[in-house]
Amino acid sequence: MDIRVLRYFLKICELGNISKAAESLHTTQPNPTSHASSLS
Repeated sequence: MDIRVLRYFLKICELGNISKAAESLHTTQPNPTSHASSLS
């Protein structure tokens, strides 16, 4: 597991919104979405 995946997941949980998490992490929305779905 990549540390990025955990960072994306934690930011999504913290902000409660994937778009805001992506903006906060200075990335595009598909990155946090695909990494979060890989956790299941």
